[in-house]
Amino acid sequence: MPAAQSIVSGLAGRYASALFDLAEEQKALAKVEKDMATLRSMLDESADLRRLVASPRLGRGTQARALTALADKAGLSDTTKKFLGTLAINGRLGVLAKSLDDFAKLLAHHRGEIAADVTTAQPLTDTQRKALTSKLKAAMGRDVAIQESVDAGLIGGLMVKVGSRLIDGSLKTKLNRLELSMKGV
Repeated sequence: MPAAQSIVSGLAGRYASALFDLAEEQKALAKVEKDMATLRSMLDESADLRRLVASPRLGRGTQARALTALADKAGLSDTTKKFLGTLAINGRLGVLAKSLDDFAKLLAHHRGEIAADVTTAQPLTDTQRKALTSKLKAAMGRDVAIQESVDAGLIGGLMVKVGSRLIDGSLKTKLNRLELSMKGV
C-alpha cells in the first residue's frame, strides 16, 4: 500500500501498516477492525491496562503473557494476539494507542473514507455522532470515519482534525481567546 506512507508515519505507523497488510492478506480485516475497537475501549476504560502497557518496570515477557491472557479473555483473533505479542516482546507497547489510531486511518483510506479525529469534552451520543458524521460528509464530499477521544479539559464543544485542517470549537479555546482580547494582546 504505497499511499499508506502519507497516511501514517513513525514507529506506530509501521506497526499499524504491518498489521493492516497481514490482516488484508489473511482476509481478516473485519475481525481485526473489531479487535482494534475492543482494544481501544479497553485502553480508554482501564487505568490498569494503561499502566501495564506503559510500565517500564515490568519485563517484556511479563507484559506479553499478561496481554495474551487479556486477549484470550476478550476473544481477540490470533492475528491481533500476535500483534500485541510482537509489540510487547520488542518493547514497543508505548506505541499501542497510536498504532490503533493509525490502523483505523489505514482502514478508512482502504474504504475510500476520510479519517477525522474528533475530541470532545464528553462522549458523543449516537444522535450527535450521526449528525457530526453527516455534516462532515457534506463538507468533505466523501464518507468520513470518525475516531473519537474525550478530553474533559476542553470544558465543552469539540475539536475536529481532518488531514491537516483543525476546527477548534472548544470552550477552552474560546475562553483563552477572550482572555487574550481582554488583556489587549
